[in-house]
Amino acid sequence: MTSIEKLIFSLSDSSPNIIDNSYDPADFIRLDLSVNNAELSSYNIADPAQCQAYIDSQLNKYRAQIGFGGYLEKRDLYKESPNFSEKGEEERNIHLGIDIWAPADTRVLAPLAGIVHSYQDNGGPGDYGPTLILMHKRRDLVFYTLYGHLSRKSLKSLSPNKTFEQGDIIALMGSREENGNYAPHLHFQIIL
Repeated sequence: MTSIEKLIFSLSDSSPNIIDNSYDPADFIRLDLSVNNAELSSYNIADPAQCQAYIDSQLNKYRAQIGFGGYLEKRDLYKESPNFSEKGEEERNIHLGIDIWAPADTRVLAPLAGIVHSYQDNGGPGDYGPTLILMHKRRDLVFYTLYGHLSRKSLKSLSPNKTFEQGDIIALMGSREENGNYAPHLHFQIIL
């Protein structure tokens, strides 16, 4: 367990959930969307429909309902997005969060108590879509959690400094049409 994992688990009496807590751990399967995954050679995962087809094939193969993974994966998924390849700059292709691949409108939960730091609809293909950032204060530590690819309706109930307790529903996962043109998923990231 990493030091940040130890910190987060020490802040809660129970394992923190990030999505709908009605799922059983057996419902989850790790997905690899990295350039190292040879199975992806027959898919164009930059195309949301083909990405979803790959995800569905893996969920069916392993009789799972939810896919997760992606931390520090090098991905070709971003090649078609101008957000990740500014002219004259090095291509950004490393994924900095954890993705949870689930149906649109899956409930997103606060893993820990926190307050709304910011929220915004980062519209446009290849962006985060509706995004929420919570601020958490524990002892002398302040850190943030980012939730990307949400539904637009999720932003309507937010306001600056709104508080959430651990386990509260903070948002819903967005559809491809509103989440930056990706197969439905949650991008979760911890920021120190």
